[in-house]
Amino acid sequence: MDFKKLAEQYKTELMENVLPFWLQHSQDKEFGGYFTCLKRNGEVFDTDKFIWLQGREVWMFAMLYNKVEKRQEWLDCAIQGGEFLKKYGHDGNYNWYFSLDREGHPLVEPYNIFSYTFATMAFGQLSLATGNQEYADIAKKTFDIVLSKVNNPKGKWNKLHPGTRDLKGFALPMILCNLALEIEHLLDEDFLVKTMDTCIHEVMDVFYRPELGGIIVENVLADGSLSDSFEGRQVTPGHAIEAMWFIMDLGKRLNRPDLIEKAKNITLTMLNYGWDKQYGGIYYFMDRLGNPPQQLEWDQKLWWVHIETLISLLKGYRLTGDRQCLEWFEKVHDYVWSHFKDQEYPEWYGYLNRRGEVLLPLKGGKWKGCFHVPRGLYQCWKVLNELSEKC
Repeated sequence: MDFKKLAEQYKTELMENVLPFWLQHSQDKEFGGYFTCLKRNGEVFDTDKFIWLQGREVWMFAMLYNKVEKRQEWLDCAIQGGEFLKKYGHDGNYNWYFSLDREGHPLVEPYNIFSYTFATMAFGQLSLATGNQEYADIAKKTFDIVLSKVNNPKGKWNKLHPGTRDLKGFALPMILCNLALEIEHLLDEDFLVKTMDTCIHEVMDVFYRPELGGIIVENVLADGSLSDSFEGRQVTPGHAIEAMWFIMDLGKRLNRPDLIEKAKNITLTMLNYGWDKQYGGIYYFMDRLGNPPQQLEWDQKLWWVHIETLISLLKGYRLTGDRQCLEWFEKVHDYVWSHFKDQEYPEWYGYLNRRGEVLLPLKGGKWKGCFHVPRGLYQCWKVLNELSEKC
């Protein structure tokens, strides 16, 4: 495999295609922040602003400024989004709304914990880019709130009746694995290590189930046992695989090759489990007992699922040398570039049907923003670069 050529492919796509698309089409020059609801050609079709996507775009351009190149247009893009979030994104006490209208008036209350996690990531990275202490303080205060909500992420907006089927979800501990490393520069070392250990325990000991063939489930009961319910049977292959590259990063940071090996093995298990043997691509949702899933979109092929898989496979190969990762990478890479990349307009499609046909031609919406495609291209470029230098 020509790692150098592949590295160039991912880098070129990021720098010449995807980033210019978001810089040109998403910035709201009048009110600040970003439009994320963009048609195939970049035209705005809805002006509502979703906090987690605002935070993700701030993070993206600040991160690229910090790690790739000190481009002023990237920093300017990140700062204007950060200032919009600082002014309108929360209730004054860093309870982050889910969405705002174009001008910044709140539309949906702060029920979604991921508004908080991506605000933390955004201001953490922005504080590094600017040296602005106010940004660092916002990140730290928000992170404290996230940790205080771990046992009940939705707080008073939780729809579940307490005491009957108290479930906890995989998504938050998974995100915290990544978030802890993201704001490492703002945290005390002892606290950081403790947070990492807790997240690793949750992901690798609670949600990972060796008795189910080594898969990761999406929800368990509060005591860690399995629930035979729609939520309790849910398996989300993309979530599990994405979490594994977070765990690999933690394994590298903590010098734990055992953890890296386990995460690599789970990546391969989940990919084999979630791969559509008939049409190719990875299922969105599955039921661990093979029952019909409750989500009607269960068999769709989503952009983020496949891009995160590419990252985990490359990191798995880079860190362990397991050739199975490389074989799977080739297969997923071919699927991704032949199905998600738009050959006529910049940025990638997000939603395909089971057969791999474009379901929605949008490039951004309520759930897809400037995040998984550029982050994935960046991560793959970097790892492929390392592999090409090693050869």
